[in-house]
Amino acid sequence: MDNTPLNYSCLGTGKTVKETIEDFNKGYEAMKEYHQQSGKDFEEVAITFYYANTVTFLHALKDLFKLEGISKVTGINAAQLGHYIQGVKKPSASTEKKIREGVMRSLSEMQAIKFR
Repeated sequence: MDNTPLNYSCLGTGKTVKETIEDFNKGYEAMKEYHQQSGKDFEEVAITFYYANTVTFLHALKDLFKLEGISKVTGINAAQLGHYIQGVKKPSASTEKKIREGVMRSLSEMQAIKFR
């Protein structure tokens, strides 16, 4: 929440993306309650969470899917993906793009699924 005109800021931490978002939301609600109790103005804001980088995104994906599945949708070898997650190697900009596009394509296909 850098460079904001708000009179407050919040931070969330956790071992997973889910834990971090939950911790942030708790902090936001606590800050809101504090402002209300203190009679201070509190501006409600829409919050959007972004992954800091492709490696962070891969960490979240590996909690949902096996690396072999991520490999299938991205076209990148599962062992290579593992190296990125472990910090052994860093993906190039073109590889990051390939990961994002493969995952987003797969998500679009899943969203198009209809059930009777």
